[in-house]
Amino acid sequence: MSGRVLVTGGSGYIAGFLIRQLLETGWEVHTTIRDLKREVEVRRWLQVDNDRLSFFAADLTSDAGWPAAVAGCSHVAHVASPLPSNAVKNADELVVPARDGALRALRFAREAGVTRVVMTSSVAAVAYGHPPARTVFSEADWTNLSDGAVQAYPRSKTVAERAARDWIIAEGNGLELVTINPSLVLGPVLAPDFSASVEVVRRLLAGTMPGLPPIGFGVVDVRDVADLHVRALTAPGIAGERFIASGPFIQMIDLAGILRDALGLEARRVPTRRLPGWLLRIVAVFDPMVRQVTGEIGRTRATPATHAHDVLGWTPRPAEDTIIDTARSLIDTGVVTVS
Repeated sequence: MSGRVLVTGGSGYIAGFLIRQLLETGWEVHTTIRDLKREVEVRRWLQVDNDRLSFFAADLTSDAGWPAAVAGCSHVAHVASPLPSNAVKNADELVVPARDGALRALRFAREAGVTRVVMTSSVAAVAYGHPPARTVFSEADWTNLSDGAVQAYPRSKTVAERAARDWIIAEGNGLELVTINPSLVLGPVLAPDFSASVEVVRRLLAGTMPGLPPIGFGVVDVRDVADLHVRALTAPGIAGERFIASGPFIQMIDLAGILRDALGLEARRVPTRRLPGWLLRIVAVFDPMVRQVTGEIGRTRATPATHAHDVLGWTPRPAEDTIIDTARSLIDTGVVTVS
């Protein structure tokens, strides 16, 4: 099936690969960006059939531009959401635009006669605020917002997804909602203006990390996340579903080892020594970005994608391939210099 679909946040990492895949499978695509001055630049990154791709100026925080963007669309992929590259001073800097943007996308989708919205959420809305003894999570789990240690980003993703689901029940009038919950999204970058999610690989390659802390994360390829969105747009009988998009949980020391084994001399700046958790906590006192990850020290948050495989036939590529492709892409685009 194909038709006309709106992809929000067209300059974003996941959205770029999703737009590519939708066009390849015959869809006509509308996409939003905050400033149309960037349209030429984004088209150059995407390198796609421009005849079936249209750009519209719209923002998560304003109604302007949304009616035109969604006009004639049968489906919406709401991908746009704030992803910080630096620590925020107040959680509302992320929570408010994430929540209000999701509700805005749903409201205009309903008014335009859209049949289904696929919303990009995150495992950050699944696996946080739980006791350390919990190590495996599924779509049935929700991040516990009563835990004051939950940081701004997981708080924003949880609030936004819950608000969207509540709105669908109260005001959806038959509009279907499906959410995709990715883990850490890696993979090739389309341009030097890359996603904050690949920063961990960039920092390892650049040698700006003094050591390898005892933390880890689920890893998933951006191309596979896009593929899961495409499947979720049209698969029958999945209204209201959540689908985790994740590969294995990988420790930082193992990720570094994959880079060194695959890249040889190009990975010579990748650290080899372990950074003890107590030292990371001391650094966190002075570094707000480090402070955001201290809750990960010694934690395992495995999020198997069994449900996506069983219902939608989705199988992600090996995490090692994703990590290596991320590194080679960062090198090839000049984001990291290894010579």
